[in-house]
Parts: sequence; C-alpha cells; structure tokens
Amino acid sequence: MCVPNSLGLIVTRHAVASTTVQPVRRQTLIGQVTDQLRREIVTGTWPVGSRIPTEPELCEITGTARNTVREAVQALVHAGMLERRQGSGTYVLSASDHYLGEYFAAAAESDLLELRESLEVTAAGLAAQRRTDQDVADLQRLLAERDRFWEVDEVPAADVDAVVEADVAVHRAVVAASHNAIYLEFYDHLLPLVTESIRNRPVGLEGSFAAEHGAVVQAVVDGDAPAARKATRALLGMVRELRR
Repeated sequence: MCVPNSLGLIVTRHAVASTTVQPVRRQTLIGQVTDQLRREIVTGTWPVGSRIPTEPELCEITGTARNTVREAVQALVHAGMLERRQGSGTYVLSASDHYLGEYFAAAAESDLLELRESLEVTAAGLAAQRRTDQDVADLQRLLAERDRFWEVDEVPAADVDAVVEADVAVHRAVVAASHNAIYLEFYDHLLPLVTESIRNRPVGLEGSFAAEHGAVVQAVVDGDAPAARKATRALLGMVRELRR
C-alpha cells in the first residue's frame, strides 16, 4: 500500500507483485523529497522571493528525517533554485527547473563509485598540495568525530543519520581542501546520492574502514599527493568490495 503525505510523497508500505505493470527505476528518499520541494517552487506554491519552511517544519511536512531534508534543500541550493541567507532562512531564488537530481538518483551504484573514484582521487591529490592550516584542522576534527560515531558494532536507528553525515563530512572536506570550486560544486550535487549510498552499506564497525579513512586524511595533512591518491583509491576499492 502507498500512502501520500501532505506534500504527496509516496511511502511504500508493502510491495505488490504484478505481471502487467512495468518496473520503474528506484529513486532515493532524498530524491523524492527534493522533487517534492522542487514542485512547490515550480508550481508557485513557494513563489520567487518567499522564504520556505524551516528544516523542522519540512521534516514534519514530508515525514522524513532532518538529514534527508537538509540534503534535499542543499541540492536545490546548488541547482540555483534556493538561497540560504545567514540568520534569516532559505529563500526561493528561481523557479527555473535546471535540476540533475532525478538522473543522479537513478544511477547505478557501480556508476556512482566510478565517478567518485575519478573525482575524489584527483581531489585528494590536489588537497595534499593545496591544503591550508584551517583545512588540516577541519579534516582532523571531522575524522575524529567520524571515527567516534563508527566505532560501535551496531548503530541505533535513531543515530544512523548523524553517523552517515559524519562520514560524508570527511569525504566532502577532502574535496573542499582541493580548493577547486568546480570539483566542490559538482560533488555537492552528488551529495544526496553519496549519502544514500553510505546509508545502504553496513553502518558501524563492519563498514567503518577507519584505517583507510585515516590514511587519506593523513596523506593530505602530510602534503603527500601520491599517497593521498593511492589511499583514496584503496578506500573506494574497499567500499566497492563491500557492495558485492
């Protein structure tokens, strides 16, 4: 049974077998929420210049977790439809529908890993060459936080969002330390799918790869570009093996 919430988000309760209906490509929950928020803008429910509901309000409206809402809003920020204003809220910037989320959301896991390898390996090498003192401090702090979250055998369901977000933050910080604005912009477009990919693997000690994450960060901190590229490739290779 499928139940629509107040934004029309469809939550599947039970799958029903059918021999007449053609299968559709699976879309992530983040992708569904992004599409619903985008529809509110395109249809004029949230007109250009208006402030959209706050994150807690969007969580209540969509019936999803705060991390899901945050990633959906961020995707629309990077699509140029929303704008965050410090201390004021998030506002509709444009009703133009230039959004790649649907395409990315339907991508195969293997395609995503290949793309991540291409982007993150190169970015890690650049980060080792260009990282600032602030980048180093951020990376070390985020890695310590990530390891603390992931060093448990079983993560409580209520903590999964925070655990996944801590992992994503480390990967993004490495890309940010490359100081290549286009790399970071493109990576931010991928964040909802990267987040969902991490959520779909074992969350906790089994899927932690703490040593591999540590090797990437240490190579960047040491300014060793070849080692940073090698460590990133090894980390994503471990992720690939876990998914098989």
